[in-house]
Amino acid sequence: MNAVEIEQIHKSFPGHWGRGGVYAVKGVSLQIPQGGVYGLIGPNGSGKSTIMKALVGLLSPDAGYCRVFGQPATAAANRREIGFLPENPYFYKFLTGAETIRFYGKLCGLSGRALQERTTELLELVGLTEAAHRRVGGYSKGMLQRIGLAQALVQQPRLLVLDEPTAGVDPIGSRTIRDIILELKQRGMTVFLCSHLLEQVQEICDRVGILYQGCLIAEGSMDELTRDTRRNEVILRNPSPELLAELQRVAGDAWESCSPARNSLEKVFLDGIRARLEAEGRS
Repeated sequence: MNAVEIEQIHKSFPGHWGRGGVYAVKGVSLQIPQGGVYGLIGPNGSGKSTIMKALVGLLSPDAGYCRVFGQPATAAANRREIGFLPENPYFYKFLTGAETIRFYGKLCGLSGRALQERTTELLELVGLTEAAHRRVGGYSKGMLQRIGLAQALVQQPRLLVLDEPTAGVDPIGSRTIRDIILELKQRGMTVFLCSHLLEQVQEICDRVGILYQGCLIAEGSMDELTRDTRRNEVILRNPSPELLAELQRVAGDAWESCSPARNSLEKVFLDGIRARLEAEGRS
């Protein structure tokens, strides 16, 4: 059973002042296996956040369906299965980091020693133990995102949905968040994230979908999307200058491997949009 199944969902929103509606998502279908990291990428306004909100039950698609572990996305049973961090989370600035986690823990039904242990565990996971008793109002953007991750994990969900988790975060904080996501993956959690930071997506995701104007224009594993069958690369281990000069004639034991070269995810992304524009006659 897949963690997520999205089948032919459509979603439109009414226009302003009686004008025509706007289609945010147009017939998107994708599946996310359990225990991996899936990245959804695309420019602003491509429909990424709309899909995520439909998945966590915050809005209903006009057509199609979203399922989480075999249940409809709006099913009450999914509330414990899904942890969600929106793009711009809001927290009560007068609470400390520890109080914030305890607040959300109580909302999830935790109390007493179990709540205290969970709070301590999550603060350690997101690297905020030393800032546990500082007010959230004094946290940096990166710290706010990490406390957001902690609150999304309070109820020990099986699926973690992250909307732009590293947007506006400095490189160190961004690296920390990516390390947390990879650790959660090692623990068997399924992570579904959207981002416009392509290099970061390429680093941590197992599968990627590319959205453009509400349509899924490319989807597959990182290996499938970045492979370039027209080129090969040769990797040598500690080659000498003499060996490099005689590469085509003698490789010897220094020959490490020969495999298809890789395009960057950024190139795949831009090529997909360029092809779409050419197909529409707007190149």
